[in-house]
Amino acid sequence: MSEPSHRLYVEAYREPAANEPAWLSRLRQQALARFETSGFPSPRDEEWRYTNVAPIERKLFAAASGPADVAAAAALIESCRIADAWSLVFVDGLFAPELSERNGLPAGVTLESLASLLETDGDGLEDWLGHIGNPDNHGFLDFNTAFFTDGAVLRVDEGVVLEKPVHLFFVSTRSEGRATLRNLIRIGRHAEARVVETHVGAAETGYLGAVVNQIEIGDNGGLNHYKLQLDGGRAYHFGGSYARVARDGRFGHHLLSLGGLLVRNETHARLARAAQTEMNGLFLSENRQHVDNHVRVDHDEPHGSSRVTYRGILKDRSRGVFQGRIVVHADAQKTDAEMNNRNLLLSDDAEIDTKPQLEIHADDVKCAHGVTIGRLDPDSVFYLESRGIDAAAAREMLTFAFAVEIVERMRPGPFHELLRGMLLARFPNAK
Repeated sequence: MSEPSHRLYVEAYREPAANEPAWLSRLRQQALARFETSGFPSPRDEEWRYTNVAPIERKLFAAASGPADVAAAAALIESCRIADAWSLVFVDGLFAPELSERNGLPAGVTLESLASLLETDGDGLEDWLGHIGNPDNHGFLDFNTAFFTDGAVLRVDEGVVLEKPVHLFFVSTRSEGRATLRNLIRIGRHAEARVVETHVGAAETGYLGAVVNQIEIGDNGGLNHYKLQLDGGRAYHFGGSYARVARDGRFGHHLLSLGGLLVRNETHARLARAAQTEMNGLFLSENRQHVDNHVRVDHDEPHGSSRVTYRGILKDRSRGVFQGRIVVHADAQKTDAEMNNRNLLLSDDAEIDTKPQLEIHADDVKCAHGVTIGRLDPDSVFYLESRGIDAAAAREMLTFAFAVEIVERMRPGPFHELLRGMLLARFPNAK
């Protein structure tokens, strides 16, 4: 906890806009009061013991107050835009309609800026926006509630199946800027959607991004959520996705984390009866990057299943964290849950802290977890060298093979091809 940083942000707090709903103003004030008391999380908190956010506390990252740099944003997203997708683009925390694409949305689908909906139908969002559903509330969530400026709202009505993905871009162009956004995603009964969430920023621009996703999936509904974190090398990133999955619902979460200086990716899911989740994650860190991946699955009711698979590749003096917890509550009999974390260290100075956990309160379950930390197998490197491949290329090929297994778990399509191309760019000798 850092008292100076609390004063900086609390004193910089802007009063809610005059047209903001009264319920939201109260929600913000309550969150601000909690944030003023507790501050950002610290290593004294068990769920943050491996990650120190003190660098964020030392300066005031300011929200954008002027027009967005649309040209700079367009250049940043060009290399990671998916063809044939609907999109919403946010630049420095503000909606950029001129870069977005919503033509041809089918009936029964809402894709809109949160700020716009709060102006036109604010009371209709009260029950939705006020409930994150995260069992481990912390300062970043209160910070996000108090300071968010905008976000995306995706609502897919009962029985609607989206044939194309929805691509949400969060672009940062300003040095020492802050982008704080709240996204609301609701998938109705028997509905299906794919959402791609991309974070990108200028390579050498220091900024703070804090983006929270509230996700609700109805009975027998399905959502595949893909997150691509490509922030600049001096950026600070907090991203949290919190999903409630109703009976027979399906939630897939797939993460590729490549950028940023200090990164925290959180993914939590609460599963009702016979609900399923699959979470796959891959992070590559170098130089002095710090990447923390925090996963939690709560099996609240019987017959649910979860599969959590994360991999990390670390080089130079970078540090990685994986904290995963599967909680099987007392009523969740017949749960089938697995968690696996594998990590590859490419230098003597790289470091990984991994903590997979099973917390089981039921007696008729099938649960397992495993973790490995190691280096490239010298016998495998030697085998490739004996076939005429030089040592550096051999190491790249083996590292690529280790990484691409996570990408191959994803549904084939344009996003799958985009990620595979990004990995090949990192490991060109693997082609």
